[in-house]
Amino acid sequence: MHIGCPKEIKPQEFRVGLTPTLAQDLVARGHIVNIETGAGLGAGFSDAAYVQAGAEVVETAAEVFAQSEMIVKVKEPQAGERKMLREGQLLFTYLHLAPDADQTHDLLASGCTAIAYETVTDARGGLPLLAPMSEVAGRLAPQMGAWTLQKANGGRGVLLGGVPGVAPGRVLVIGGGVVGTHAARIAAGMGAEVTVLDRSLARLRYLDDSFGHLFRTGYSSPAVTAELASEADMIIGAVLIPGASAPKLISKGQLATLKPGAALVDVAIDQGGCFETSRATTHDDPVYNVDGIMHYCVANMPGAVARTATQALTNATSPFVIALADKGWMQACADDPHLLNGLNIHAGQVTYTAVGEALGLPTVAPNLQLKSAA
Repeated sequence: MHIGCPKEIKPQEFRVGLTPTLAQDLVARGHIVNIETGAGLGAGFSDAAYVQAGAEVVETAAEVFAQSEMIVKVKEPQAGERKMLREGQLLFTYLHLAPDADQTHDLLASGCTAIAYETVTDARGGLPLLAPMSEVAGRLAPQMGAWTLQKANGGRGVLLGGVPGVAPGRVLVIGGGVVGTHAARIAAGMGAEVTVLDRSLARLRYLDDSFGHLFRTGYSSPAVTAELASEADMIIGAVLIPGASAPKLISKGQLATLKPGAALVDVAIDQGGCFETSRATTHDDPVYNVDGIMHYCVANMPGAVARTATQALTNATSPFVIALADKGWMQACADDPHLLNGLNIHAGQVTYTAVGEALGLPTVAPNLQLKSAA
C-alpha cells in the first residue's frame, strides 16, 4: 500500500503521524511511505531520519495526498486538506466529528473512508488510541492551569502548592477517567488540594482505593459540582462520551459563583467543551477571560510536548496502521471489531451513531456497510 503522512498545519501542532521507526516497519513489509518535508521536525525527527528509514520525502502536502492510498495524520484534516481527499482514499487520524459539522460534510462529500483514532476500542471497553493523548493532556492540564492562575496571565495569583503558613490551591477535576486521573495525580503532586468527581461508583471506588492518599473523590451531581466549583481555584473538565459532544457541566450563569480569576481548563474542547463558555483556542493565544474567569481551551494540548506525544501516539497506532496497510481497511476491520468501531465515514455516509445523532445525520451500521461494499 502507498501510505502518506503530511505535515500538520493546525496552529502550533508539532506532532507527526508517523515516526521514522514506524515508517521503517512499513517499508520492511513492502509498503511505500511518503512524508512531506519537515513533517517530523517539530517532534525532533529530521527528513534524513525518514530517508534512512526507507521513506520518500516529498515537497508538498498535495503530493502526499495525490500519491497515497492511506493518509495517516494526528489532527483532523483542515479545510484545505479536506479538499485533497478523494473517493476510496483511507484517512486514519483523530476526527472528533460530533461538534464539527463542516468537517463531517466535507468528508462525506469527498467519498473517502475515515477511521477515527478516538472511537477505536479494545477488549476492555477502553479507547486505546485516545488513551495516550488523554494521559498527556491530563498531565499537562494542571501545569497549564497553574500558568493560567498566575496574576500576569489574568489569574488569581494562587500557587497550587501553597507555602508554609499559606493554604494550597484547590483543584476540582470533573471526570475520573484517563484524563481526570492523570490530572488529579499531577495536581496533587504539585501540592494542591484535589477533588475528583465522577458518576460511576465503580470508578470512584477504584480511584479511592488507588489514590485515596493523594486526593478525594465525590459523586458528581449538579449540586455537588456547583458547590465544589465555587470553592475551587482551578477546574479541569475531563469528561468524555466517546464520539459524541461533551455535556455542558458549568453554565455561563455559574461563572458569577466562581472565585474571581479562577482557571477553567477544558480538556474536552475537542468534543465541543464541557463548559458553556468554552471555545477552542490555540497555543499561540491559549487563554481568554469571560466574566473574570480565565479559560484555557487549547484543542491540541499534547502538541506542546510534541516529541513525547508523538512517540506515545505511534506506540498505540502502530499495530492498527500496519494492519490497515497489510490487509486493506475492509479486511482489517472485518478481522478486528475494535478497529471497526473507529469507522466514522465511508463512501458518503456516516457510520458512527454518536456522530449522526449529534449532527442530525442518518447513520449506516458499519457491518452493513462492509457487506454492501464487499
